[in-house]
Amino acid sequence: MKRIVLITIFVLLCNLFSQIDPDPSRFYSGNNGHEVFIENFLRWDQKNTYVENGILFLGSSSIRKWPTSNYFNDLPIINRGFGGSHISDVNYYFDSIAVHYKPRIIVLYAGDNDIAAKKTPEQVLEDYTDFVNLVRKHLPQTKIIYLPIKPSPSRWSMWKDMKQANRLIKLYTDSDHMQYYADTATPMIDSQGKPLGDLFVADSLHLSKKGYDLWSEVLEPILDSLTMMNRIKIFGW
Repeated sequence: MKRIVLITIFVLLCNLFSQIDPDPSRFYSGNNGHEVFIENFLRWDQKNTYVENGILFLGSSSIRKWPTSNYFNDLPIINRGFGGSHISDVNYYFDSIAVHYKPRIIVLYAGDNDIAAKKTPEQVLEDYTDFVNLVRKHLPQTKIIYLPIKPSPSRWSMWKDMKQANRLIKLYTDSDHMQYYADTATPMIDSQGKPLGDLFVADSLHLSKKGYDLWSEVLEPILDSLTMMNRIKIFGW
């Protein structure tokens, strides 16, 4: 509890120097040329059934491009990643892309674009704590798995701030038994302390199949553990 209070005070103080959030309306049609992700999600949900109590993947393009249903084909997966998003965008659209699915687990990858847009590590932490508060308010039984910001070659000059954001978020997740930090970032660094190039496609930012293989390998045992715990609660094993 003391750790949470200290982190909260720290975040509030750092908020004085925070970068302004981008306009979330850019994800609707006709705004700045972005794909209409949110409208597409809403349209899909109107025409299709979706499982409640499933596993919801949220975040930026690293989530959107991940063929999650192929990697975790024995689990009820919903993918609502939208490219270019910040954590603040996920928070803004939380009702539309999270609440009505009533997921038992949320996997979040976001913060990458935030640092690239000059947000501080402390602001990324603040936005993440806002996300957690939304989950606690609307989905109090839902567990959260956070995937840290990846060390990509194209954004290597920003790695110091990204690494600090990861460290702050890990400290926060460690204080809460409903949160989990799946360290997908550390194994992406080679013995010389640089990102492994073959984990990325030609843009040196987005993941290759090998990169997604690695992420899935790290995440799978955590999902297995949490879904097993859920079965035990339901069936009383």
